[in-house]
Amino acid sequence: MNDNTDRMTGAPTRRDYMKYGGTVVGGGLLAGCSDLVGQREPDSSGDGSYSVTMAPMGEVSFDSPPESIFTRLTHHAGMAFALGRGDDVNAMHAPDYYDQLWNQFTERLPGVTLDWTGLYSSWDPDKGRLYELDSDIHLADPASVNALDSWSMTDIEEVRETVSPWFGNKFSDRHDEPPTEWADHYEYYTLWELFEKVAAAFREESRYDALETIHADLLKTIEENLPPERERPTAVLAGMSDIESMYVYTLDAPGFLTAHVRPLGPIGALGDDISSGDTIDMEGLLEADPDVLFSLGGMHPQTDMPGIRSALRNHAVGRELSAVESGRVYAQGARYQGPILNLFQLEMTAKQLYPEIFGEWPTYTEGPYPEIPEDERLFDRQAVADIIAGDR
Repeated sequence: MNDNTDRMTGAPTRRDYMKYGGTVVGGGLLAGCSDLVGQREPDSSGDGSYSVTMAPMGEVSFDSPPESIFTRLTHHAGMAFALGRGDDVNAMHAPDYYDQLWNQFTERLPGVTLDWTGLYSSWDPDKGRLYELDSDIHLADPASVNALDSWSMTDIEEVRETVSPWFGNKFSDRHDEPPTEWADHYEYYTLWELFEKVAAAFREESRYDALETIHADLLKTIEENLPPERERPTAVLAGMSDIESMYVYTLDAPGFLTAHVRPLGPIGALGDDISSGDTIDMEGLLEADPDVLFSLGGMHPQTDMPGIRSALRNHAVGRELSAVESGRVYAQGARYQGPILNLFQLEMTAKQLYPEIFGEWPTYTEGPYPEIPEDERLFDRQAVADIIAGDR
């Protein structure tokens, strides 16, 4: 590793200044932080160092903004991308798959490019590989890594102390329980609350503020125009790679996995006996009989949306679905969305649910995010592109 020589001679390295602060529990890295949640910390000394507090890590100190970035899940990688740091990501889950999916959306951001192909696939990361990557920050939740059978608390602490800090939060995805060791120190955040903290870790508060203004305006547009609940369609979000056994996800569950659907208030069609992530067959879907059927991952280049629609129409049970009869089977993107995908998916889902209010959503078959007429867009693409590029 490239900083071993410095450590052996006793000379301080850049990494030595990137340590956890706060009250350490039981000699580990868990820090009490509930009284600091939501705060932006100023420089903590005159030497330019600063700290940011986020559960479950507590207070994390930095001597300067991190450069190389390890990530595990794409909501964190998407935050780095939104801050103009997408090319500094060196690892993520299924990088080639998500590179293709993210680039379906970046096509509509003038001048913005992204390339995650060939990165280390880090769903269950190897500790030795983390030493090789030698990242300035592990933008990943240490509690979720600790939940893997291959990682102990000792491993988590070792990487934090000898490579760089952990800084991430995963269980806010649907407010799941973290491992027992972390439960007393966990907080749940919205997607944009998480993004604010990540932005602070990179000293990119101004970029966050600019993007959050666009997000807030988009939510205001949605909220001001939503029809009464009695006039809203029922819907189901499903993974439809196998229509005989589909993963389905509830729409009103807490957490950032539904951050692009929940603000639009559709009526969940699934019964109370179905939990998010359960599988159902076609008969079960017909029992729910949604007005709108969302196909998760349908915008990925490898997904055959015309084939999915055809298979439903030709299925003895599927053809009876209200969403199939009315042609309201729509492609969706990703649930582990960063802030940029969240903007696109809020616009997309608004049009899919309420075309008479927010404008028609084109019948998507393949290719990038459809080109929406400028006067029917719910947010400014050029403004987002300029923020990512650092031009605003």
